[in-house]
Amino acid sequence: MPAKRDGKKFMNPVPAKVGGLSLIFKIGPRFFLGAAARSPKHSLGPFHTNPGVFAASPHSGLRITWMGHSTSLVEIDGIRLLIDPIWDERAAPTQWAGPKRFFPAPLALQHLPAIDAVVISHDHYDHLGEGTIRRLANMPQLENARWITPLGVEKILHTLGVNATRCTALNWTEYITVGPVTVTALPARHFSGRSLFNRSETLWASFAFIGPRQRVYYGADSGEWDGFVDIGKQFGPFDLTMLEIGASDPLWADIHMGPEGAVRSFRALGGHGLLMPIHWGLFDLALHTWTKPIESVFAVEDLKLWSPTPGLPSEVVPGEEIRSSWWR
Repeated sequence: MPAKRDGKKFMNPVPAKVGGLSLIFKIGPRFFLGAAARSPKHSLGPFHTNPGVFAASPHSGLRITWMGHSTSLVEIDGIRLLIDPIWDERAAPTQWAGPKRFFPAPLALQHLPAIDAVVISHDHYDHLGEGTIRRLANMPQLENARWITPLGVEKILHTLGVNATRCTALNWTEYITVGPVTVTALPARHFSGRSLFNRSETLWASFAFIGPRQRVYYGADSGEWDGFVDIGKQFGPFDLTMLEIGASDPLWADIHMGPEGAVRSFRALGGHGLLMPIHWGLFDLALHTWTKPIESVFAVEDLKLWSPTPGLPSEVVPGEEIRSSWWR
């Protein structure tokens, strides 16, 4: 179903409560009392990506290099997709305040291989880094890249230096082909806005990447909703399902599913293939301890997990789990 608007604002596929200023007063005591546990006590890594790996195609047809949070380089059926790139030091409007990275990016931007498409799920700062986009817009590795966004987000890219002719903005259920891979924008239960004053004026989306051999679902940011069943039936079965597990709390469960919700959503999508936990391990964006999301999904029985070390190019092989303990 395509997204609908109420005036200037896009609407969720099902009603969702998005917190406002009143939320600050509800979380105040918890925010200050639990701050120490929301970040690692010791330095993480260093994590390093060997760029030489990209010279050879993955044998399985699918290889992911997870850079942390929701940023991944996805090599699928011969093309490379860069998803929600953020190399910025902070997930914030400025680089002097706001949530700071727990570890440096494993791969310097200038060492990226040639990219066929950049996919941006929505305009929040932890998915669309201003400094990152400005640099990517002028890099030779992306001179032929297609920039794929939900409706309205392409206008932000234009202001950051991306040529308008290279952008494709999609409504839910619309698609574009990149080589042999079809990229389809699908509904998500979330919101958008780079300030409190323009909420939901651009669209947010999840995505299906469907190639001749491989099928991947990127859930981006979303609360649970009943549409996952239909997505799984129409676009699955998925070899890999990327779902968010972090930055969740019961106070905003409508827009962030959390680890328990990710497990339920994975099963609603069909439960096929492997579950890749994303949206965790890089920024302090909620009230839980920083390892709680991954500890929660690791503890679930009868769940095929694919959770690699940041920056390590890793092939997706049917039935083969990856349970890296880098966070311990």
